[in-house]
Formats: sequence, C-alpha cells, structure tokens
Amino acid sequence: MASTDGLVPITRAFLSSYYDKYPFGPLSNDVARLTSEIRSIISELQQRSPLNQGESLLLEEASHQPPHKIDENMWKNRESIEEILYLLERSHWPTLLQQQSTPEDAKLTSLLERLKVKFQNTLKILESFQSKNAELVFNTVMTYMPQDFRGTLIRQQRERSERSKQAEVDALVNSGGSIRDRYALLWKQQMDRRRQLAQLGAATGVYRTLVKYLVGVPQVLLDFIRKINDDDGPMEEQRQRYGPSLYCLTAMVLSIRLFLFLLWGQFEARKLSRSEVSVFEQAVDVYTSEFERFMKFMSEVLASSPFFISAEEAGSVEARKMDDYKEISIPAGKTYEVSLTVDSVNSYIAWDFSLVQGKMNMDVGFSVEYTSPLEEKILILPYHRYESDQGNFCTCMAGKYKLIWDNSYATFFKKVLRYKVDCIPPVVEPVESVAEAEGSEESLKADSL
Repeated sequence: MASTDGLVPITRAFLSSYYDKYPFGPLSNDVARLTSEIRSIISELQQRSPLNQGESLLLEEASHQPPHKIDENMWKNRESIEEILYLLERSHWPTLLQQQSTPEDAKLTSLLERLKVKFQNTLKILESFQSKNAELVFNTVMTYMPQDFRGTLIRQQRERSERSKQAEVDALVNSGGSIRDRYALLWKQQMDRRRQLAQLGAATGVYRTLVKYLVGVPQVLLDFIRKINDDDGPMEEQRQRYGPSLYCLTAMVLSIRLFLFLLWGQFEARKLSRSEVSVFEQAVDVYTSEFERFMKFMSEVLASSPFFISAEEAGSVEARKMDDYKEISIPAGKTYEVSLTVDSVNSYIAWDFSLVQGKMNMDVGFSVEYTSPLEEKILILPYHRYESDQGNFCTCMAGKYKLIWDNSYATFFKKVLRYKVDCIPPVVEPVESVAEAEGSEESLKADSL
C-alpha cells in the first residue's frame, strides 16, 4: 500500500500549472477547412432530396455543439467511426457502386477500401486508449488501497460489475440493437461508473455497506475519487485546456459520417465529382491522423499526471482517519469466538488479524466453521496456527458462521489479538426509479477518469 502521508488530492490550480508543461500543438488548418467543405456538400445533398427521419437525426446531431465532457467526446468519436465503417462495408455500398459499372466507380471502390483501413486502425487505437486509461486510473487508485481483503473486495466488485455490463451489451447486440443503441448503453454504463466512483468516495449508494468496512483506506483517496469529476473540479481544467481541439475533431467526424450517409441514399441519382471525392479523401486522412495525434498526446499527459500532491503544494493539510480494529486478550487454555449471521448467499466474510508480539513470537489457532439450520457443523477454513492472517470468502449458504481463535494449547501465555471481522452483504446495484434516473443524469456533469 503506497503511503499518502502529507498528500492531498490534486487541485484545479495545480493541474493548470501542470498542463502548462504539456501544450498541445494546434490542429492542422485543414481540419476547419475540410469540415467546412464537407458541410457545404451536405447542404447541397439536403437540397436535392427531403431528409428522412434517420437523416434528420444525424443532421441535428452534427449541427449541435459537441459534448463538453472529454470522455463523452471520445465515445462519440468511437460511435461515429463504427457507423462509418458499417457504411464502408462492401455489402452496404449502393447497388450501383457494388457493380462497378464505370472506371470512376472502380477508382472510388479502391479509395473506399483504403479509407476503411485507416478508420479501422484509428478505432483500434481509440479502443486501446480508453482501455489503458481506465486500467491506469483503477490500478493507481488500488496502489493506495490496503493490500488485503479490502482491496480484493474492491477488485472483485469491479470485475463482477464489468461482467454484468458486458452481458448487458451482448444481450442488446444479440437482440438486434443498432450501433447507436449500443453506444447509448455504453455511455449510460460509463455514467454509472462515474456515479459509483462518487458513491465510493462518499460512502453512499451501492457502496454504503462496503465503505464502512474499508478501515485503513486513506481519506485523501476517498476525497479524490469523490471530487475529481465535480463540475468545477480538477478535470474541468483538462476540458478547458484540451477540449477545444477534441471538439473540432468530433464535429469533423460527425460531418464525415453524415456526408457518407446522405451520399449512399442519393448515389444512384447523383454521382460525386472528382473535387468532392478529393475533399472526402483529404477529410478522412486529416481526421484520422489528427485524432491519433491527439490520443497519443493525451496518453502521455495522463500517464504522467499525479493523483496527489503535497499539502504544502496545495496549501492545505489533510486530516487522518482513525483506526477501529478491536483488541482482546485470549487467556492461556481458552478460545475466542466471533459469530456472524449471514442473511444472503454471495455475502463476503472477511478478516484481518495479528498478535501483539512481545519478546517472544507467538501464534494462535484460527478456523472458520458454518452451522446449518439442522445444527450440523461444517468446517469452512481448516484449523491452522498463525502469527497474523487476512482473508475472505464468498458464502454459498446463508446461516450462522463462527470465526474461532484458539489458545487452548497454551499453558502459560495469553495472546493479545488485534482483529477486524466483517460480514459484507452482496453489493447489488439499486434499481432506480425513472425520476431518480433522470435526476442522476442531470446531476452528473463531469468527465470520467
């Protein structure tokens, strides 16, 4: 467990000075130029034929300001790239283009294949960027967690949550959900993760029953994950500093997507001119290269960015948490027991104990047993002698459990035991009412880590 002594969470003022060391080079002027030229072609396509409902929705989205959140823009770029790749699949080309009835069509199909490869490469880089950034943040947080059952519980909860989220996505895809539907769900899940971070830091929601057991978790860490995504919190500095460049790239890819969508619908009635093909080709080349440059830059910034700084740097002092381990004396020839009643399967029973040692190193017997409703005793953890131990297990039966420390074999020496035992109910994500869901959505205004 890394020490947080003397540290406080990063502040917006600190990030401002930190980001001064990492200026992002201006986007190519071609981004604005080509976006404007693509939008001009879109306007001409609009005039030729009334837009259907799907086309109108895409036009409305492309006409709005991009989202303010950095991560929401990343998801929007990823969704748009996938939609473009769908349109660039040969089976989704207009029938006339698939037939390649003219030399111009043959040249266009060759160009489309090349551009598809560029988008595929950019998509892989974006997926890797998001995955690595999420792991970086989580693993950094975990270095400040106690390296015992408490950290294990957080990891297990995260793994269960991610499996559940993936199963939800798979079910949507298998039921015929569209790319748009899938990304709406993915963004909702991202908001859920953000809400859970805030809940972990504030010991509320799904973590209400868990955080109360996280003795030894630095308060500075809980403060960090609670406040990092506040509207005017530290991450707002990142949005102000690097957001504008990303917003331009989001607007550009939305325009490319809309252009291709409208073009496919009118392809048999209107062919692209050579100049329009050139604009389209340049736009894809510029977008993919500039977006990849932005992601590489942000990876370097995020990899070096600290989570905590000294109190002196921040101009504040962090209070320390109190420890609530219990301490008891087990006389020679006696045992000490802690009984727990478990109401639900998949609860966790966890322990952390050590003997207060004197001039001689001593040990104590330890075992865990389960008593069935028929009063049958089942050994869960076999008897063994320890100087200290920590562990946990997931219950597969509700009922009575007993943790037993045994000093019956001692003739003269008592054992001073310092311990903590927890029975943690299953962490079940609450089912929100419609009003609560809307309230949560309105209140979450910040970027995820």
